[in-house]
Amino acid sequence: MVANKFELKPGGATREAFGKTLVELGRASTDVVVCDADLSKSTYTHLFAKEFPERFFSCGIAESNMVAIGAGLASAGKTAFVSSFSAFVLNKGFEQLRVTAAYPNVPLKVVGTHSGISIGEDGPSQMSIEDISLACSLPGFAVFSPADEVSMAAIMKLAVAHPGPVFIRAGRAKTLVVYGPEQQFEIGKAIELVTGTDVVLIAHGLMVAESLKAVDLLAAEGISAGVVDMHTIKPIDRDAIVRAAAVGAIVVSEEHLVDCGLGVRVAQVLSETKPCIVEYVGVQNTYAESGTPDAILDKYGLRAANVADAAKRALARKRG
Repeated sequence: MVANKFELKPGGATREAFGKTLVELGRASTDVVVCDADLSKSTYTHLFAKEFPERFFSCGIAESNMVAIGAGLASAGKTAFVSSFSAFVLNKGFEQLRVTAAYPNVPLKVVGTHSGISIGEDGPSQMSIEDISLACSLPGFAVFSPADEVSMAAIMKLAVAHPGPVFIRAGRAKTLVVYGPEQQFEIGKAIELVTGTDVVLIAHGLMVAESLKAVDLLAAEGISAGVVDMHTIKPIDRDAIVRAAAVGAIVVSEEHLVDCGLGVRVAQVLSETKPCIVEYVGVQNTYAESGTPDAILDKYGLRAANVADAAKRALARKRG
């Protein structure tokens, strides 16, 4: 648990934590197999390929085929991971994800790297800003978005034990470390990092750290903000959302289109349980552009200052 006074430390990218954890899983079980779509250096599955070449399958630039192969391996009893950039595995592989994994409820483990707009110079064709929406639309899929390297490793281990298909979102950019090694994670249970009495900031992925930084910005203005890491997007933690709504104002922040991401799922829960004021921070009905990760995040408003501004808007609405 992170206290109200916390220190965020530099860490590695969640894609790198994915690759390293794959190796650990491969050492623990010979049933673990990995498929990649000619991007193993970028997705970090090359670490698994180096140690377990007989259990690594390079499927070429063919995400649809890769998903179907992975689903077949999973159907045969293997713990099968398939990985590519989120923009490719979700968009190119969607029909196969639907037919070969979701419909038969095959326990395929899908990891999409280079999610969001923080991939920077790679440009908009490879920026996945729809992946949470697409993954959540697949019946039976559990959907995760880890905040840092610690949560990525923990969630991957939960995914292995999960009996159904999963999608795990990973990023290219290095992230700040939010959690210590002692932190426990549970599928469908959000982590309430900071308590607040005026507004609650709900986030996933790299926006968790930005929300934590926003707590200090708001505190300097006498505003008490809580932070919730909604690392599991589906199944979503309804109880955590209801508790946040009791405060009366929520900000949902994500490196994803606001039209179809976590914010929409939070609003759905609120409409069914305890409606309250909500503001949204995310990508606003547009594709981004090529640039450095910092410049892109600045331009599209995915910073602590933007979260703090949204919180103040929510409070202004709350106060009428």
